[in-house]
Amino acid sequence: MPKVPAKSFPKIKAVDYNQIRSEIQDGDVLLCSGNGWFSKAIQSVTKSPWSHVGFVYWWHEMDRLMVMESVETIGVRTVPFSRYLNNYDGKGKPYPGGFILIRHDDFTARFTDARKKKLGQFAASRLGYKYDNDEIAKISARIMASYIPGFKSSKKELSHDEEYICSEFVHRCYKEINISVKHNTKGFIAPSDFSADPKFNLMWNLKSK
Repeated sequence: MPKVPAKSFPKIKAVDYNQIRSEIQDGDVLLCSGNGWFSKAIQSVTKSPWSHVGFVYWWHEMDRLMVMESVETIGVRTVPFSRYLNNYDGKGKPYPGGFILIRHDDFTARFTDARKKKLGQFAASRLGYKYDNDEIAKISARIMASYIPGFKSSKKELSHDEEYICSEFVHRCYKEINISVKHNTKGFIAPSDFSADPKFNLMWNLKSK
């Protein structure tokens, strides 16, 4: 498959999940374009369609493709990818928006079984971590403030304080296997940074049910 920059969306035609399911690899990144108020806020300040990010990981014993993610009000969790397609809200409706799968160059060139296991183990070690509304507000404010004109940029490394927004969670998991995601210097990483990183390639634009 020829390389297509992740930022090429939405030029790629949407495909049915069942047609490409067997080609999806551990660590492929899921970028979502939601239509809720928080999603719209993220899209507005980052000037990007992307409001949420997670990554996928196979549970081969159960033949399930799982999404590893951090969600507002819940924290770090894993859910079957099929839930995004068929029953995201528990009422038989799909995820309220669009999504694509992208893949980092290093996952093709250097993703050994040992690194794959390390990625999964680190992500699993964060499952169930919860944070309260005060922490959510603090994280949200950090995103919004960084896009205010005159905001002072910081070149400090992202903190690993376990207060994960979705993009920080994926970034931290990637860092565990020595893959860096190119991001801004404003003290956080956003979903849009994944699509903008030239090492990420667009794999599939997925249809929802």
